[in-house]
Amino acid sequence: MKKLIQTFVLATAMGATTFVASAQTLTVGVRGGPESMDPHFSALGSQADAVKHIFDPLVWTGDDLQLEPGLATSWKAVDDDTWEFKLREGVTFHDGSAFDAEDVKFSIERIPNVTGPTTTEIYVRRVKEVEIIDPFTIHIHTNGTAATLPYDFVRLFIVSSDAAKDFSTAETSAEGFNSGKATIGTGPFKYVSWAPKSDLVLERFDSHWRGPAPWEKVVRREISDDSSRLAALKAGDVDVINYVSSADYKALENDSDIATFIGDSVYVMNLQLDQREETPKVRAKGGGKLDKNPLRDPRVREAIDLAIDRETMVDVVLEGLGKPANQMMPAGFFGFSDKIPTPAYDPEKAKALLAEAGYPDGFEIDLFCTNDRLPGDGAICEGLGQMFSQIGIDTNVNAISKTVYFPTQARKEYSVFMNGWGTLTGEASYTLGSLAHSPNDMVKMGAFNRIEYKNDEVDRLLQEGAQEPDADKRKALFEQAMEKTMADRAYISIVVLQSVWAGRADKVVVTPRADEETQAYFIKPAQ
Repeated sequence: MKKLIQTFVLATAMGATTFVASAQTLTVGVRGGPESMDPHFSALGSQADAVKHIFDPLVWTGDDLQLEPGLATSWKAVDDDTWEFKLREGVTFHDGSAFDAEDVKFSIERIPNVTGPTTTEIYVRRVKEVEIIDPFTIHIHTNGTAATLPYDFVRLFIVSSDAAKDFSTAETSAEGFNSGKATIGTGPFKYVSWAPKSDLVLERFDSHWRGPAPWEKVVRREISDDSSRLAALKAGDVDVINYVSSADYKALENDSDIATFIGDSVYVMNLQLDQREETPKVRAKGGGKLDKNPLRDPRVREAIDLAIDRETMVDVVLEGLGKPANQMMPAGFFGFSDKIPTPAYDPEKAKALLAEAGYPDGFEIDLFCTNDRLPGDGAICEGLGQMFSQIGIDTNVNAISKTVYFPTQARKEYSVFMNGWGTLTGEASYTLGSLAHSPNDMVKMGAFNRIEYKNDEVDRLLQEGAQEPDADKRKALFEQAMEKTMADRAYISIVVLQSVWAGRADKVVVTPRADEETQAYFIKPAQ
C-alpha cells in the first residue's frame, strides 16, 4: 500500500505525464503545417507551432504569453547594450549530446543565412555579437539599448551546432532538416518523418528537461479544409483539431462525443493598403489605368475604414468568435492605447469622401488574403469585398493558400491585402517595429512592412521605445506610435480572433493558448 501511494503521488506531481496513457498515440488534425523542418526558415505561426515540438526556444511563453524560463533560466541587462543569459544545465539533444552556449551562439548566427520570405531575422535583429562567457553563460551585445530583447527570443529556436553545421546555408538547409539529418533538438519529441502538406510524425523524447510527454507518439496531420478536418475528428481518424470554424463550433455544442475548447487569441486581422506611387492591383472601373494610386489619399483610406461593419463581421461572419478591433494588438497588451476611438461604420460618409477625393464612381481593386491560415480568414476577406462594393469600390476577392500568398506578398505584388498578425511577444515593439516602421536595415525594423508605409514620427517613437529601459516610458512611446499609425489608416485593423479546438471527449483535454499553438506536450489525456 505504501508503494502504491508513493506511485500515485509521484504521478500527480508530474501532471500524470508518465502515469496515464504513456503508450498512446495522439493524432492532431491541423489547418496548416510547417513549410520546412528548419525552425529558422519561417516566422509563420503554423511553422513555430510544429517545430516547437522538436526544438526548444531560448525563452518560453506560457498560455497567456507571459515570459518564463526555457533553455535560458534567467536573463538580465548588465549594461546599456549587453544582456546576460544563464542557460539550463543538464539538457541533452535527441542524439544524446549536451546542450551548451555554443549551440545558442550557432543558432543566432545561422538565422540570416537560412531564413525564407517570412523572415525570422526579426527575432535577432538587435543582436550585434554573441559572446560565450562559460558553457552556460552568454552575453548578447546589441546594436544600441535593446530593452525588449528577451521578448524577441521567444521564437529563437535552438538547433544542435554539431548536427546542423553542414546544413546552415539557403542551399543546404532543406536537405539537412527535411531529411531528418539535422533535425536534432532538445524539445519534448523527436523527429521521425515529415511530408509537406501531410503528416509530421514524432516520438517522445523521454529525457526532456520538463519530463516525458504523456504521448508516446504524435502525428500532426495537415488537413487544410475545415469540414474535412472536422469529419476526420468525428470519424476517429484524429483525436483533436485546431481552428474549428464558427459554424461548426455551434453545431458541436450538442455532440457529447466531442469536447470544445475556446480561447482568446493574440491575432488581429489587418487590412494593408499599398502606399507606393504606383500600385499593381488598383484600376479604374472597367480595367482602365488610374493616373495615381488612390490608396495614398487619406480620404480614400478613411472611406475604406468607414465601409467596414466590424460588428457584422464578428456576429455574422465569425458567428461571435471574435471582437471588433481598433488597433493592431488586443486590449491589455503592452502598447495598446485606450485613446484610439472605436471605428465607425458609415458607408454614406465613405461615399462622400471618395467623391471628395475625386472618385465619385469608385474604382476597382484586387483584394488578397489567405484561406488556410487563421480561423475565418477567407470568410472575412469575402465580407470585406461585399462591404467595399457597397461604397463603389468593386472588389475581386482572392482567398488563396498561404504557400502562395506570403511569398507573393513579400515580392510586393499586392495593393490591398489582409492577414492576421499576432503580438507573440506581448509588446508593441514586435508588431509595430515589424509592420509600421519604415523598412530600415540600419535599425533592423520594418521587415514586414510590405506597403512602404512611412511616418517619420512613428519611426522616431519606435526607435526611442526600443531603447527605453523604463517600462512606463517605453509603454507611453509605443502607445503614441500606435495612435499615429492607426490614424494614418494605411493599416486598418478589423477583428481580434478567438480560436476553438475540438477533441474526442473521452481522450483529450486542451488548454487554449493565446498564440493559438496546439502543443501535444500540454494536451492531457482525458482519463
